[in-house]
Amino acid sequence: MLRRFKADLHIHTCLSPCTELDMSPMRILTAAKKKEIDVIGICDHNSSENSLAVMNAAKKMNINVFPGMEVTSQEEVHVLALFDGIENALKLQEYIYENLPGENDEDAFGMQVIVNEKEEVLGLNNKLLIGATTIPLEKIIRTVHSLNGIAIASHIDRESFSIISQLGFIPDNLELDALEISPAITREEAKQRYSDNYPIACSSDAHYPDDIGKAFTSFLLKDSTLTEIKKALKNEDGRKLIQ
Repeated sequence: MLRRFKADLHIHTCLSPCTELDMSPMRILTAAKKKEIDVIGICDHNSSENSLAVMNAAKKMNINVFPGMEVTSQEEVHVLALFDGIENALKLQEYIYENLPGENDEDAFGMQVIVNEKEEVLGLNNKLLIGATTIPLEKIIRTVHSLNGIAIASHIDRESFSIISQLGFIPDNLELDALEISPAITREEAKQRYSDNYPIACSSDAHYPDDIGKAFTSFLLKDSTLTEIKKALKNEDGRKLIQ
């Protein structure tokens, strides 16, 4: 039987340098539970090192967690990459780290804190996670798909780090699974302004606990797996976006 699932597929943790340090696994999950969110995506900048901590913390909370990241392409376009399991997320992370130059400056950008599910600090990431990779956008999308993930263009309506702000248009050769909008516009507006060729998802891009669930996408699914999400984005077998 199909039912409605509320998904916020773009949430940062304390690993992202631009995020509040109180974006710990349990605070993220508690906020999601309060907002009745069924599915979340953990998408720190250019890293998935805190995804497993959130996944482990979520086991008793009836919230499904997709590990992933928000990758910055060579063109400085942000793309969400989401996976069903941690193994492929970490494979993408290895590839991203190999192509991510620079070191973090905590004074300029903030701390990049790695934690476990008990919210114990395991260390600090010294890579320049806020920076851009040397990988072209098209290759990032192909790599995500080769690892059975989905690729979503981040916050396309924003004036920085979006595919529209950086390229001015959405190239026809990109095999994106969806476009993400911020809560600032509606799906109807997004289709009129940008493209009617892709499904439109809405997420919070939460950097603070109170932001979680302020924007979400409702899916009609059998269960909360990435396979089901893929079907919904393609409008297959009755699975679909319903909000």
